[in-house]
Amino acid sequence: MVATPELPRDPSLPPSVEERLGRLAPDQRAAATAPPGPLLCVAPAGSGKTTTLVARVAWLVAREAKAEEIAAITFNVRAAEELRTRLADALAPLGVEPAAVRVRTFHALGREILADASVDVSALVDRAAVLGALWPNAPADVRRRLDDVLSRLKLDRGLTLAEAEREVAAGRDDAGLRAFIAYERALLDRGALDFDDLVARAIAALEADRALLERWRRRCAHLLVDEVQDVDRSQLRLALLLAAPENRIFLVGDDDQTIYGWRLADVRRVLALDRFLPGLRRVDLVTNYRCPAPVVERAVRLVAVNRERFVKRIRARPGAGGRLVLAPDAADDHVRIRTVLATWPDDGSTSAVLARTNAELLPAVDAAIELGRPFRATRISLLTDDPRLDDLLDRAREVAPGLPLLVGLERVRAAVAGVERASDADEQEVSPADLAAALLAWAAPYPTVGDLADAIAERRRRIAELCRDDASLSLATIHGTKGLEFDH
Repeated sequence: MVATPELPRDPSLPPSVEERLGRLAPDQRAAATAPPGPLLCVAPAGSGKTTTLVARVAWLVAREAKAEEIAAITFNVRAAEELRTRLADALAPLGVEPAAVRVRTFHALGREILADASVDVSALVDRAAVLGALWPNAPADVRRRLDDVLSRLKLDRGLTLAEAEREVAAGRDDAGLRAFIAYERALLDRGALDFDDLVARAIAALEADRALLERWRRRCAHLLVDEVQDVDRSQLRLALLLAAPENRIFLVGDDDQTIYGWRLADVRRVLALDRFLPGLRRVDLVTNYRCPAPVVERAVRLVAVNRERFVKRIRARPGAGGRLVLAPDAADDHVRIRTVLATWPDDGSTSAVLARTNAELLPAVDAAIELGRPFRATRISLLTDDPRLDDLLDRAREVAPGLPLLVGLERVRAAVAGVERASDADEQEVSPADLAAALLAWAAPYPTVGDLADAIAERRRRIAELCRDDASLSLATIHGTKGLEFDH
Protein backbone atom coordinates (compact mmCIF):
# COMPACT_ATOMS: atom_id res chain seq x y z
CA MET A 1 0.00 0.00 0.00
CA VAL A 2 1.19 3.52 -0.79
CA ALA A 3 1.78 5.73 2.23
CA THR A 4 -0.05 9.06 2.26
CA PRO A 5 2.10 11.68 3.98
CA GLU A 6 1.56 15.41 3.58
CA LEU A 7 2.69 16.24 0.05
CA PRO A 8 4.50 19.43 -0.92
CA ARG A 9 2.98 21.83 -3.43
CA ASP A 10 4.24 21.68 -7.00
CA PRO A 11 4.93 25.18 -8.37
CA SER A 12 5.28 23.78 -11.92
CA LEU A 13 1.57 23.00 -12.09
CA PRO A 14 -1.00 25.51 -13.38
CA PRO A 15 -2.55 27.46 -10.48
CA SER A 16 -6.01 25.95 -10.97
CA VAL A 17 -4.64 22.41 -10.76
CA GLU A 18 -2.43 23.12 -7.77
CA GLU A 19 -5.34 24.82 -6.04
CA ARG A 20 -7.54 21.79 -6.74
CA LEU A 21 -4.89 19.41 -5.45
CA GLY A 22 -4.41 21.61 -2.42
CA ARG A 23 -8.03 21.00 -1.41
CA LEU A 24 -7.45 17.25 -1.31
CA ALA A 25 -6.59 15.19 1.73
CA PRO A 26 -3.11 13.59 1.60
CA ASP A 27 -4.50 10.18 0.60
CA GLN A 28 -6.63 11.70 -2.17
CA ARG A 29 -3.70 13.72 -3.48
CA ALA A 30 -1.41 10.69 -3.41
CA ALA A 31 -3.88 8.85 -5.66
CA ALA A 32 -4.52 11.82 -7.98
CA THR A 33 -0.81 12.43 -8.57
CA ALA A 34 0.51 8.86 -8.66
CA PRO A 35 2.90 8.21 -11.58
CA PRO A 36 1.20 6.78 -14.68
CA GLY A 37 0.94 3.03 -14.44
CA PRO A 38 -1.46 0.46 -13.04
CA LEU A 39 -3.03 1.84 -9.86
CA LEU A 40 -6.00 0.77 -7.76
CA CYS A 41 -7.57 3.52 -5.67
CA VAL A 42 -9.63 1.79 -2.98
CA ALA A 43 -12.34 4.33 -2.21
CA PRO A 44 -14.87 3.44 0.50
CA ALA A 45 -18.28 5.09 0.52
CA GLY A 46 -18.16 8.85 0.97
CA SER A 47 -14.37 9.06 0.63
CA GLY A 48 -14.31 11.52 -2.27
CA LYS A 49 -13.58 9.16 -5.16
CA THR A 50 -15.12 11.41 -7.84
CA THR A 51 -13.23 14.41 -6.47
CA THR A 52 -10.04 12.38 -6.67
CA LEU A 53 -10.81 11.10 -10.16
CA VAL A 54 -11.47 14.63 -11.47
CA ALA A 55 -8.25 15.87 -9.91
CA ARG A 56 -6.42 12.97 -11.54
CA VAL A 57 -7.64 13.99 -15.01
CA ALA A 58 -6.70 17.63 -14.41
CA TRP A 59 -3.25 16.57 -13.19
CA LEU A 60 -2.72 14.37 -16.27
CA VAL A 61 -3.61 17.25 -18.58
CA ALA A 62 -1.34 19.57 -16.63
CA ARG A 63 1.42 16.98 -17.06
CA GLU A 64 0.96 17.31 -20.83
CA ALA A 65 -1.13 14.22 -21.43
CA LYS A 66 -3.31 14.88 -24.47
CA ALA A 67 -6.94 15.31 -23.45
CA GLU A 68 -8.10 13.27 -26.46
CA GLU A 69 -5.98 10.35 -25.21
CA ILE A 70 -7.67 10.29 -21.79
CA ALA A 71 -10.76 8.13 -21.32
CA ALA A 72 -12.89 7.60 -18.22
CA ILE A 73 -15.33 4.70 -18.07
CA THR A 74 -18.20 4.81 -15.62
CA PHE A 75 -20.72 2.18 -14.57
CA ASN A 76 -23.92 4.04 -15.48
CA VAL A 77 -25.21 7.06 -17.38
CA ARG A 78 -25.87 9.12 -14.26
CA ALA A 79 -22.27 8.76 -13.09
CA ALA A 80 -21.02 9.70 -16.57
CA GLU A 81 -23.13 12.87 -16.59
CA GLU A 82 -21.89 13.91 -13.16
CA LEU A 83 -18.27 13.26 -14.15
CA ARG A 84 -18.62 15.31 -17.37
CA THR A 85 -20.08 18.23 -15.42
CA ARG A 86 -17.29 18.20 -12.85
CA LEU A 87 -14.57 17.74 -15.48
CA ALA A 88 -15.86 20.78 -17.37
CA ASP A 89 -15.17 22.91 -14.30
CA ALA A 90 -11.69 21.40 -13.84
CA LEU A 91 -10.60 21.62 -17.49
CA ALA A 92 -11.94 25.08 -18.40
CA PRO A 93 -9.01 26.96 -16.73
CA LEU A 94 -6.64 24.76 -18.75
CA GLY A 95 -8.25 25.78 -22.03
CA VAL A 96 -9.47 22.24 -22.69
CA GLU A 97 -12.92 21.54 -24.06
CA PRO A 98 -14.76 19.14 -21.71
CA ALA A 99 -15.71 16.84 -24.60
CA ALA A 100 -12.03 16.34 -25.42
CA VAL A 101 -11.76 13.83 -22.56
CA ARG A 102 -13.80 10.77 -23.49
CA VAL A 103 -16.27 9.98 -20.66
CA ARG A 104 -18.38 6.94 -21.44
CA THR A 105 -20.22 4.06 -19.86
CA PHE A 106 -18.88 0.65 -20.87
CA HIS A 107 -21.81 0.14 -23.20
CA ALA A 108 -21.48 3.57 -24.82
CA LEU A 109 -17.77 2.95 -25.37
CA GLY A 110 -18.53 -0.45 -26.88
CA ARG A 111 -21.09 1.11 -29.22
CA GLU A 112 -18.50 3.70 -30.33
CA ILE A 113 -15.88 1.01 -30.98
CA LEU A 114 -18.35 -1.06 -33.01
CA ALA A 115 -19.41 1.95 -35.07
CA ASP A 116 -15.72 2.65 -35.77
CA ALA A 117 -15.43 -0.98 -36.92
CA SER A 118 -18.33 -0.38 -39.37
CA VAL A 119 -20.71 -2.57 -37.40
CA ASP A 120 -24.34 -1.45 -37.64
CA VAL A 121 -25.36 -0.53 -34.09
CA SER A 122 -28.68 1.06 -35.02
CA ALA A 123 -30.72 -2.13 -34.53
CA LEU A 124 -30.45 -2.57 -30.76
CA VAL A 125 -33.23 -4.83 -29.51
CA ASP A 126 -34.83 -5.32 -26.13
CA ARG A 127 -33.96 -8.83 -24.98
CA ALA A 128 -37.22 -9.23 -23.09
CA ALA A 129 -39.19 -8.63 -26.30
CA VAL A 130 -37.18 -11.24 -28.19
CA LEU A 131 -37.59 -13.79 -25.40
CA GLY A 132 -41.31 -13.11 -25.34
CA ALA A 133 -41.53 -13.70 -29.09
CA LEU A 134 -39.53 -16.93 -28.89
CA TRP A 135 -41.25 -18.38 -25.83
CA PRO A 136 -44.62 -16.58 -25.50
CA ASN A 137 -46.04 -19.17 -23.10
CA ALA A 138 -43.08 -19.23 -20.72
CA PRO A 139 -43.89 -17.77 -17.27
CA ALA A 140 -42.34 -14.37 -16.52
CA ASP A 141 -40.00 -15.78 -13.86
CA VAL A 142 -38.70 -18.38 -16.34
CA ARG A 143 -37.93 -15.66 -18.89
CA ARG A 144 -36.14 -13.65 -16.19
CA ARG A 145 -33.97 -16.65 -15.32
CA LEU A 146 -33.29 -17.21 -19.00
CA ASP A 147 -32.20 -13.58 -19.34
CA ASP A 148 -29.63 -14.22 -16.59
CA VAL A 149 -28.42 -17.43 -18.25
CA LEU A 150 -27.90 -15.64 -21.57
CA SER A 151 -25.86 -12.86 -19.96
CA ARG A 152 -23.70 -15.36 -18.08
CA LEU A 153 -22.97 -17.30 -21.26
CA LYS A 154 -22.30 -14.17 -23.31
CA LEU A 155 -20.38 -12.07 -20.77
CA ASP A 156 -18.89 -14.49 -18.25
CA ARG A 157 -17.99 -17.23 -20.73
CA GLY A 158 -17.64 -15.01 -23.80
CA LEU A 159 -19.61 -17.63 -25.74
CA THR A 160 -20.51 -17.06 -29.40
CA LEU A 161 -23.24 -18.65 -31.50
CA ALA A 162 -20.72 -20.74 -33.45
CA GLU A 163 -19.08 -22.03 -30.25
CA ALA A 164 -22.46 -22.92 -28.72
CA GLU A 165 -23.48 -24.80 -31.86
CA ARG A 166 -20.21 -26.76 -31.80
CA GLU A 167 -20.75 -27.73 -28.16
CA VAL A 168 -24.25 -29.01 -28.87
CA ALA A 169 -23.05 -30.84 -32.00
CA ALA A 170 -20.37 -32.51 -29.86
CA GLY A 171 -23.09 -34.00 -27.70
CA ARG A 172 -23.51 -31.51 -24.87
CA ASP A 173 -27.24 -31.52 -24.18
CA ASP A 174 -27.80 -28.35 -22.17
CA ALA A 175 -31.08 -26.42 -22.04
CA GLY A 176 -29.25 -23.14 -21.52
CA LEU A 177 -27.07 -23.71 -24.57
CA ARG A 178 -30.08 -24.59 -26.71
CA ALA A 179 -31.87 -21.45 -25.57
CA PHE A 180 -28.74 -19.39 -26.26
CA ILE A 181 -28.56 -20.78 -29.81
CA ALA A 182 -32.24 -20.04 -30.47
CA TYR A 183 -31.88 -16.52 -29.09
CA GLU A 184 -28.68 -15.72 -31.00
CA ARG A 185 -30.20 -17.03 -34.23
CA ALA A 186 -33.20 -14.76 -33.64
CA LEU A 187 -30.83 -11.78 -33.31
CA LEU A 188 -29.01 -12.86 -36.46
CA ASP A 189 -32.29 -13.09 -38.38
CA ARG A 190 -33.18 -9.57 -37.27
CA GLY A 191 -29.69 -8.23 -38.03
CA ALA A 192 -29.73 -6.91 -34.47
CA LEU A 193 -27.61 -6.62 -31.33
CA ASP A 194 -28.65 -6.65 -27.70
CA PHE A 195 -27.24 -4.59 -24.83
CA ASP A 196 -24.66 -7.22 -23.85
CA ASP A 197 -23.35 -7.33 -27.43
CA LEU A 198 -22.14 -3.74 -27.18
CA VAL A 199 -19.33 -4.94 -24.91
CA ALA A 200 -18.92 -8.55 -26.06
CA ARG A 201 -18.73 -7.73 -29.76
CA ALA A 202 -16.53 -4.69 -29.18
CA ILE A 203 -13.97 -7.04 -27.62
CA ALA A 204 -14.26 -9.41 -30.58
CA ALA A 205 -13.83 -6.54 -33.05
CA LEU A 206 -10.73 -5.23 -31.28
CA GLU A 207 -9.14 -8.67 -31.11
CA ALA A 208 -9.84 -9.31 -34.79
CA ASP A 209 -8.56 -5.97 -36.14
CA ARG A 210 -5.09 -4.84 -35.06
CA ALA A 211 -5.46 -1.38 -36.60
CA LEU A 212 -8.74 -0.84 -34.75
CA LEU A 213 -7.14 -1.98 -31.49
CA GLU A 214 -4.15 0.34 -31.87
CA ARG A 215 -6.45 3.25 -32.70
CA TRP A 216 -8.48 2.74 -29.55
CA ARG A 217 -5.44 2.14 -27.41
CA ARG A 218 -4.20 5.60 -28.45
CA ARG A 219 -7.60 7.08 -27.57
CA CYS A 220 -7.41 5.37 -24.16
CA ALA A 221 -3.70 5.90 -23.51
CA HIS A 222 -4.67 7.08 -20.01
CA LEU A 223 -7.65 4.99 -18.92
CA LEU A 224 -9.67 5.61 -15.77
CA VAL A 225 -12.29 3.09 -14.64
CA ASP A 226 -14.84 4.12 -12.02
CA GLU A 227 -16.69 1.67 -9.72
CA VAL A 228 -14.40 -1.19 -10.73
CA GLN A 229 -16.04 -3.49 -8.18
CA ASP A 230 -19.24 -3.41 -10.28
CA VAL A 231 -17.76 -4.57 -13.59
CA ASP A 232 -18.49 -7.97 -15.07
CA ARG A 233 -15.86 -10.21 -16.63
CA SER A 234 -16.27 -8.80 -20.16
CA GLN A 235 -16.14 -5.18 -19.01
CA LEU A 236 -12.90 -5.80 -17.14
CA ARG A 237 -11.54 -7.65 -20.15
CA LEU A 238 -12.37 -4.68 -22.40
CA ALA A 239 -10.64 -2.24 -20.03
CA LEU A 240 -7.51 -4.37 -19.74
CA LEU A 241 -7.38 -4.91 -23.51
CA LEU A 242 -7.48 -1.16 -24.13
CA ALA A 243 -4.93 -0.36 -21.40
CA ALA A 244 -2.29 -2.86 -22.56
CA PRO A 245 0.62 -2.94 -22.97
CA GLU A 246 1.60 0.27 -21.09
CA ASN A 247 -1.18 -0.28 -18.54
CA ARG A 248 -1.61 3.37 -17.68
CA ILE A 249 -4.85 2.49 -15.99
CA PHE A 250 -6.37 4.12 -12.91
CA LEU A 251 -9.01 1.92 -11.28
CA VAL A 252 -11.30 3.37 -8.62
CA GLY A 253 -13.60 1.26 -6.50
CA ASP A 254 -14.29 -0.46 -3.22
CA ASP A 255 -14.37 -4.19 -2.61
CA ASP A 256 -16.83 -3.63 0.25
CA GLN A 257 -19.38 -2.18 -2.21
CA THR A 258 -19.66 -5.15 -4.54
CA ILE A 259 -23.45 -5.30 -4.43
CA TYR A 260 -24.17 -6.09 -8.09
CA GLY A 261 -23.57 -9.82 -8.07
CA TRP A 262 -26.86 -10.24 -9.90
CA ARG A 263 -25.28 -8.16 -12.70
CA LEU A 264 -22.30 -10.54 -12.76
CA ALA A 265 -19.98 -8.45 -10.58
CA ASP A 266 -17.58 -10.48 -8.42
CA VAL A 267 -15.48 -9.04 -5.61
CA ARG A 268 -12.74 -11.58 -6.34
CA ARG A 269 -11.93 -9.75 -9.58
CA VAL A 270 -11.03 -6.65 -7.56
CA LEU A 271 -9.04 -8.62 -5.03
CA ALA A 272 -7.07 -10.36 -7.80
CA LEU A 273 -6.38 -7.35 -10.04
CA ASP A 274 -2.65 -7.65 -9.43
CA ARG A 275 -2.73 -10.97 -11.32
CA PHE A 276 -3.84 -9.13 -14.46
CA LEU A 277 -1.77 -5.99 -13.84
CA PRO A 278 1.79 -6.79 -12.70
CA GLY A 279 3.22 -3.96 -10.62
CA LEU A 280 -0.23 -2.73 -9.57
CA ARG A 281 0.03 -0.07 -6.88
CA ARG A 282 -2.73 0.56 -4.35
CA VAL A 283 -3.73 3.77 -2.61
CA ASP A 284 -6.47 3.68 0.01
CA LEU A 285 -8.79 6.60 0.73
CA VAL A 286 -9.41 6.21 4.44
CA THR A 287 -11.86 8.94 5.46
CA ASN A 288 -15.64 8.86 5.10
CA TYR A 289 -16.76 12.48 4.73
CA ARG A 290 -20.45 11.65 4.26
CA CYS A 291 -21.75 9.94 7.39
CA PRO A 292 -21.92 10.65 11.12
CA ALA A 293 -19.25 8.92 13.17
CA PRO A 294 -21.63 6.38 14.81
CA VAL A 295 -22.78 5.20 11.37
CA VAL A 296 -19.21 4.81 10.11
CA GLU A 297 -18.11 2.97 13.24
CA ARG A 298 -20.96 0.48 13.10
CA ALA A 299 -20.63 -0.02 9.35
CA VAL A 300 -16.91 -0.74 9.67
CA ARG A 301 -17.54 -3.20 12.49
CA LEU A 302 -20.17 -4.98 10.41
CA VAL A 303 -18.24 -5.21 7.14
CA ALA A 304 -15.05 -6.29 8.90
CA VAL A 305 -16.45 -9.81 9.34
CA ASN A 306 -16.45 -10.33 5.55
CA ARG A 307 -13.76 -12.81 4.54
CA GLU A 308 -13.23 -11.69 0.95
CA ARG A 309 -12.08 -8.09 1.27
CA PHE A 310 -8.96 -5.96 1.54
CA VAL A 311 -7.73 -5.22 5.02
CA LYS A 312 -8.21 -1.48 5.29
CA ARG A 313 -8.78 1.42 7.64
CA ILE A 314 -11.96 3.50 7.36
CA ARG A 315 -12.65 6.39 9.68
CA ALA A 316 -15.14 9.21 9.99
CA ARG A 317 -13.90 12.71 9.25
CA PRO A 318 -12.52 14.49 12.33
CA GLY A 319 -15.28 16.21 14.23
CA ALA A 320 -18.06 14.37 12.38
CA GLY A 321 -21.16 14.80 14.50
CA GLY A 322 -24.55 13.25 14.09
CA ARG A 323 -26.36 10.56 15.97
CA LEU A 324 -27.76 7.13 15.32
CA VAL A 325 -31.43 6.72 16.25
CA LEU A 326 -32.35 3.17 17.23
CA ALA A 327 -36.13 2.77 17.27
CA PRO A 328 -37.64 0.17 19.64
CA ASP A 329 -38.06 -3.22 18.01
CA ALA A 330 -41.69 -3.23 19.09
CA ALA A 331 -42.51 -0.22 16.91
CA ASP A 332 -44.05 -1.12 13.56
CA ASP A 333 -42.40 0.23 10.43
CA HIS A 334 -45.06 2.84 9.76
CA VAL A 335 -44.82 4.33 13.26
CA ARG A 336 -41.02 4.21 13.25
CA ILE A 337 -40.68 5.94 9.88
CA ARG A 338 -43.41 8.49 10.61
CA THR A 339 -41.66 9.42 13.85
CA VAL A 340 -38.36 9.99 12.04
CA LEU A 341 -39.90 11.90 9.12
CA ALA A 342 -41.69 14.20 11.53
CA THR A 343 -38.34 15.28 13.02
CA TRP A 344 -36.80 16.19 9.64
CA PRO A 345 -37.14 19.83 8.60
CA ASP A 346 -39.34 20.61 5.60
CA ASP A 347 -36.94 23.32 4.39
CA GLY A 348 -35.83 21.96 1.03
CA SER A 349 -32.91 19.97 2.44
CA THR A 350 -32.59 16.52 0.94
CA SER A 351 -33.63 13.44 2.86
CA ALA A 352 -34.12 9.76 2.15
CA VAL A 353 -35.63 6.58 3.50
CA LEU A 354 -33.67 3.63 2.13
CA ALA A 355 -34.59 -0.03 2.18
CA ARG A 356 -33.34 -3.27 0.69
CA THR A 357 -36.36 -3.74 -1.60
CA ASN A 358 -39.09 -1.54 -3.04
CA ALA A 359 -41.74 -3.52 -1.16
CA GLU A 360 -40.16 -2.55 2.16
CA LEU A 361 -40.69 1.12 1.29
CA LEU A 362 -44.48 0.90 1.41
CA PRO A 363 -44.67 1.97 5.11
CA ALA A 364 -42.59 5.03 4.17
CA VAL A 365 -45.08 5.92 1.43
CA ASP A 366 -47.90 5.65 3.99
CA ALA A 367 -46.01 7.86 6.45
CA ALA A 368 -45.21 10.51 3.82
CA ILE A 369 -48.84 10.64 2.69
CA GLU A 370 -50.07 10.89 6.27
CA LEU A 371 -47.68 13.79 6.94
CA GLY A 372 -48.39 15.45 3.60
CA ARG A 373 -44.70 15.32 2.64
CA PRO A 374 -43.97 15.34 -1.11
CA PHE A 375 -41.79 12.36 -1.99
CA ARG A 376 -39.94 10.88 -4.93
CA ALA A 377 -40.32 7.14 -5.49
CA THR A 378 -39.58 5.03 -8.55
CA ARG A 379 -40.72 1.49 -9.26
CA ILE A 380 -42.77 1.21 -6.06
CA SER A 381 -45.88 -0.75 -6.92
CA LEU A 382 -48.83 0.46 -4.83
CA LEU A 383 -51.96 -1.67 -4.58
CA THR A 384 -54.12 1.43 -4.88
CA ASP A 385 -52.66 1.99 -8.38
CA ASP A 386 -53.93 -1.39 -9.57
CA PRO A 387 -56.91 -0.94 -11.94
CA ARG A 388 -58.15 -4.41 -10.97
CA LEU A 389 -59.38 -2.88 -7.70
CA ASP A 390 -62.16 -1.14 -9.58
CA ASP A 391 -63.22 -4.42 -11.19
CA LEU A 392 -63.35 -6.10 -7.78
CA LEU A 393 -65.46 -3.28 -6.35
CA ASP A 394 -67.87 -3.57 -9.28
CA ARG A 395 -68.15 -7.31 -8.66
CA ALA A 396 -68.91 -6.65 -4.98
CA ARG A 397 -71.76 -4.37 -6.01
CA GLU A 398 -73.17 -7.09 -8.27
CA VAL A 399 -72.60 -10.11 -6.02
CA ALA A 400 -74.15 -8.77 -2.81
CA PRO A 401 -76.46 -5.80 -3.38
CA GLY A 402 -77.91 -4.65 -0.08
CA LEU A 403 -75.61 -6.89 2.00
CA PRO A 404 -72.90 -5.52 4.33
CA LEU A 405 -69.71 -4.54 2.55
CA LEU A 406 -67.57 -7.17 4.30
CA VAL A 407 -69.96 -9.94 3.28
CA GLY A 408 -69.89 -8.90 -0.36
CA LEU A 409 -66.11 -8.59 -0.47
CA GLU A 410 -65.63 -11.97 1.21
CA ARG A 411 -67.79 -13.58 -1.47
CA VAL A 412 -65.72 -11.87 -4.18
CA ARG A 413 -62.48 -12.97 -2.52
CA ALA A 414 -63.64 -16.59 -2.28
CA ALA A 415 -64.79 -16.61 -5.91
CA VAL A 416 -61.49 -15.12 -7.15
CA ALA A 417 -59.43 -17.55 -5.05
CA GLY A 418 -61.40 -20.50 -6.48
CA VAL A 419 -60.74 -19.41 -10.05
CA GLU A 420 -57.06 -18.86 -9.28
CA ARG A 421 -56.68 -22.36 -7.79
CA ALA A 422 -58.35 -23.85 -10.84
CA SER A 423 -56.15 -22.04 -13.38
CA ASP A 424 -52.92 -21.60 -11.40
CA ALA A 425 -51.64 -19.51 -14.33
CA ASP A 426 -51.44 -15.95 -13.06
CA GLU A 427 -47.96 -14.44 -13.55
CA GLN A 428 -48.52 -11.06 -11.89
CA GLU A 429 -46.62 -10.31 -8.71
CA VAL A 430 -49.90 -9.53 -6.89
CA SER A 431 -52.53 -12.11 -7.71
CA PRO A 432 -56.27 -11.25 -7.94
CA ALA A 433 -56.86 -13.28 -4.77
CA ASP A 434 -54.20 -11.29 -2.87
CA LEU A 435 -55.72 -8.06 -4.16
CA ALA A 436 -59.20 -9.12 -3.06
CA ALA A 437 -57.81 -10.03 0.37
CA ALA A 438 -56.18 -6.60 0.66
CA LEU A 439 -59.46 -4.95 -0.32
CA LEU A 440 -61.23 -6.94 2.37
CA ALA A 441 -58.65 -5.85 4.96
CA TRP A 442 -59.18 -2.17 4.06
CA ALA A 443 -62.98 -2.40 4.16
CA ALA A 444 -63.70 -2.54 7.91
CA PRO A 445 -64.11 1.24 8.50
CA TYR A 446 -66.46 1.71 5.52
CA PRO A 447 -70.17 0.85 5.52
CA THR A 448 -70.69 0.61 1.75
CA VAL A 449 -68.84 -0.17 -1.47
CA GLY A 450 -69.25 3.46 -2.48
CA ASP A 451 -67.56 4.70 0.70
CA LEU A 452 -64.61 2.35 0.16
CA ALA A 453 -64.36 3.38 -3.50
CA ASP A 454 -64.34 7.06 -2.47
CA ALA A 455 -61.55 6.39 0.06
CA ILE A 456 -59.44 4.64 -2.60
CA ALA A 457 -60.06 7.52 -5.03
CA GLU A 458 -58.95 10.02 -2.38
CA ARG A 459 -55.84 7.96 -1.69
CA ARG A 460 -54.99 7.95 -5.39
CA ARG A 461 -55.48 11.71 -5.55
CA ARG A 462 -53.13 12.24 -2.61
CA ILE A 463 -50.48 9.99 -4.14
CA ALA A 464 -50.69 11.83 -7.47
CA GLU A 465 -50.32 15.14 -5.64
CA LEU A 466 -47.42 14.14 -3.37
CA CYS A 467 -45.38 11.73 -5.54
CA ARG A 468 -43.22 14.16 -7.54
CA ASP A 469 -39.88 13.99 -9.32
CA ASP A 470 -38.79 17.31 -7.76
CA ALA A 471 -39.46 16.26 -4.15
CA SER A 472 -36.61 16.61 -1.67
CA LEU A 473 -37.58 13.37 0.12
CA SER A 474 -36.50 10.20 -1.71
CA LEU A 475 -37.93 6.78 -0.96
CA ALA A 476 -35.60 4.33 -2.66
CA THR A 477 -33.63 1.12 -2.48
CA ILE A 478 -30.03 1.21 -1.37
CA HIS A 479 -29.03 -0.06 -4.81
CA GLY A 480 -30.93 2.78 -6.47
CA THR A 481 -29.18 5.53 -4.50
CA LYS A 482 -25.64 4.21 -4.64
CA GLY A 483 -23.27 7.18 -4.74
CA LEU A 484 -25.88 9.80 -3.83
CA GLU A 485 -25.83 11.94 -0.71
CA PHE A 486 -28.61 13.32 1.49
CA ASP A 487 -28.79 15.84 4.31
CA HIS A 488 -30.93 13.50 6.41
